Amino acid sequence: MSELMAFDQAMERFDPVMGIEIHVELNTKTKMFCACANRFGAPPNTQVCPVCLGLPGAMPAVNHKAVESAIRLGLALNCKIAEHSTFARKNYFYPDLSKDYQISQYEDPIDFDGFLDVELADGAVFRIGIERAHMEEDAAKNTHVGGATGRIQGADYTLVDYNRGGTPLVEIVTKPIEGAGARAPELARAYVAAVRELVIALGVSDARMEQGSIRADVNLSLRPRAATPAEQAQVPFGKRSETKNVNSLRSIERTVRYEVRRQAGLLAAGLPVAQETRHWHEDSESTSPGRSKEQAEDYRYFPEPDLLPIKPSRAWVEELRRTLPEPPAERRKRLQAELGFTDLELRDAVNAGALDLIAASVAAGATPAGARKWWMGELSRAANERGVGLAELPVGPADVAALEGLIRSGRVTDKLARQVLEGVLAGEGSPEEVVAARGLEVVSDDAALAEAIDAALAAQPDVADKIRAGRVQAAGAIVGAVMKATRGQADAARVRDLILAKLTPAES
Repeated sequence: MSELMAFDQAMERFDPVMGIEIHVELNTKTKMFCACANRFGAPPNTQVCPVCLGLPGAMPAVNHKAVESAIRLGLALNCKIAEHSTFARKNYFYPDLSKDYQISQYEDPIDFDGFLDVELADGAVFRIGIERAHMEEDAAKNTHVGGATGRIQGADYTLVDYNRGGTPLVEIVTKPIEGAGARAPELARAYVAAVRELVIALGVSDARMEQGSIRADVNLSLRPRAATPAEQAQVPFGKRSETKNVNSLRSIERTVRYEVRRQAGLLAAGLPVAQETRHWHEDSESTSPGRSKEQAEDYRYFPEPDLLPIKPSRAWVEELRRTLPEPPAERRKRLQAELGFTDLELRDAVNAGALDLIAASVAAGATPAGARKWWMGELSRAANERGVGLAELPVGPADVAALEGLIRSGRVTDKLARQVLEGVLAGEGSPEEVVAARGLEVVSDDAALAEAIDAALAAQPDVADKIRAGRVQAAGAIVGAVMKATRGQADAARVRDLILAKLTPAES
């Protein structure tokens, strides 16, 4: 095995060329070719039928909603929509493919020849060409039991869950991505993030990478550096590796970086790069060989005999075009201007999945700063502790707006607001209901505060003497005692004013 080459050195000697295939699971109610439920997390093998198991005589029928979602996704990717689209059988054997073939699209994909403009962190925009976006069905899920790594190597046996078999997929295939240079890892990550953001905006997938709703195959090859861009374009592509099923943005970036270093090391040592699939290992941040990469002819594609061609009318396509949402990048810029966020604040909110929730909170009456503080602070921590997304918390934008309204009106302090939020997260009701149930409203009655102040001064006469002597900073100890006595429900600034008014002479 050759040594990995330093990334900067690899970039001086080689030009990376990428190709990225993204599998998007569509969130239709039923599967691609049958009426079985398309739902994640059900007990194994409870969502299966003769069609998705491929039993003899079973006849598939195309899911209309899946076709609609595929067309909308193609339009959002600036693709042409085929007037005539067909399915084919892709033949190969795997234990998670019970009928030994996958129904996919081959020669006539539903979407083709598009592009997506991807913005990098410094604002640079890189246009990614889309070769095709075709429909197909997902395979089942294997669980390898008994090994140390969860992989088939060393496992005692394998369990197969066919619930996922037949889930509707759209596979988005890029054209070769050239010219990214040292920004290739960053660009790969940004592209997958942009597609994920797009499918969420379209509402065609829940886009949960940790559950495999979106996963990417990263193809990468290197070719020697030429002196000029024109000469570089004449240099043929190198042999490529395909790292399969990478399912986090961080891993996609690291996969590209690792493969650049690995292939550069091989080429520098005079060794060939094998055309193969590879596995990404999160623990070691490296890849390992899978199998030699098949060519299309190895799959012996032939037309699916049980499904008719899809011929979407132009009127329907234009009707679907009118349903497209505002492009995510444009919407992001609009919201940044409306919320007054800096680039850093915007990026943090986007990365946390909080931008839409912040915007909705502002629409419900919160200030941009207040909404950002709660969603990026207490609520992000709560989501992390529970291992869920922000949108899955039992707190909505209206609750955040109500919470901030309680603070602005002086009915609760910032500290009390955190207790209110704890109650809402615990399912005790709305912020108003939690305040009432827990008795969290600020004590604003001066008479009640005076009583607590007198008790604190009596307990700390030496502190009282210091205040009388003009050492007003000593009032902090009395304020603290009053806050403790009122369980944090006093207005600390008001308490301090009352203490000084009581113990220091008024100016003449």
